[in-house]
Amino acid sequence: MKYLIQSPHTKQECLRELDEISAKGQKALGQFFWGCGQGDHTGYTIVDAKTEGEAKALVPDFIREKAKIVELIQFSPEQIRSMHKAA
Repeated sequence: MKYLIQSPHTKQECLRELDEISAKGQKALGQFFWGCGQGDHTGYTIVDAKTEGEAKALVPDFIREKAKIVELIQFSPEQIRSMHKAA
């Protein structure tokens, strides 16, 4: 399954989050995109994970409760047509 992770943090927490993600290795750090340079102190990534909990584990413990995890799906043209018929 694919999950969108949004990991908000304060300006004061910013370097701590970056350090903790970086400590998980280049692969983990390379998965995240950051809005911090624009004043949006949030890390964003889309990951493959077996469960929501597995995805959430990528976020440092100290801000994990603030993280938003969204399971993502894709729709086929057939599914979209079916939704229109049901509406």
